Amino acid sequence: MPAEANPFRLLVFDWDGTLMDSIGTIVACTQATLAELGLASLPDKTIRDTIGLGLRETIDLLAPGCDEALHLRIAECYRRSWFSSYRDLPLLFAGVGATLAELADAGYALAVATGKSRRGLDYALDQTGLAGAFAATRTADESHSKPHPQMLLDILNHLEIHPSEAAMIGDTSFDLEMAQSAGLAAVGVLCGSHGRQELEACAPLACLGGVHELPGWLSRLAGETWATPSSSPRPTPPDP
Repeated sequence: MPAEANPFRLLVFDWDGTLMDSIGTIVACTQATLAELGLASLPDKTIRDTIGLGLRETIDLLAPGCDEALHLRIAECYRRSWFSSYRDLPLLFAGVGATLAELADAGYALAVATGKSRRGLDYALDQTGLAGAFAATRTADESHSKPHPQMLLDILNHLEIHPSEAAMIGDTSFDLEMAQSAGLAAVGVLCGSHGRQELEACAPLACLGGVHELPGWLSRLAGETWATPSSSPRPTPPDP
């Protein structure tokens, strides 16, 4: 697809549950943390539903009303457990590396906006060999947590790209709500934490099975867009 025909200039990706198959590992690490601290276990779905938020915001939801001392103990225990036992277990979803390369070759700038810490994201980028794939990255400890739009606004400002020229791709309602607040188009993927019903409630342009479906969907969207007079509004994208 020639760059001038692309429907967007920039594609921003969430990390966990979108590019990396890490949801089950995060749930397991969280359950291990609760057990180590003698706290009651939680349903896996309750934990899954918080993935994508920053660690502080996650603890606020999973242990409501805990004092600052317990908050710090949970955060420290989770980080220790993650870095000692869990961080090397998740892998990229199949085809992610090739898909990102295809999108870059087509002229898209790529970025990441994630609930991970900077330390965690940098390790994952090095681990997967994707450290050089993205023009910009932002993490939850560098800005407000999702669904606040700051991460996206910082990326757009850094790359000098207008919100109308960018799309956010993510597996949670937090990603899609963040995109909406920042004025970006949003695309949901059904390979992570939240299901179709939760994602479609945020009115994304599409809900795809995974990132591997993105190039084909973008090509179809470009065909619809460029077949329409420029004075007309962007058409409703085709079903994936």
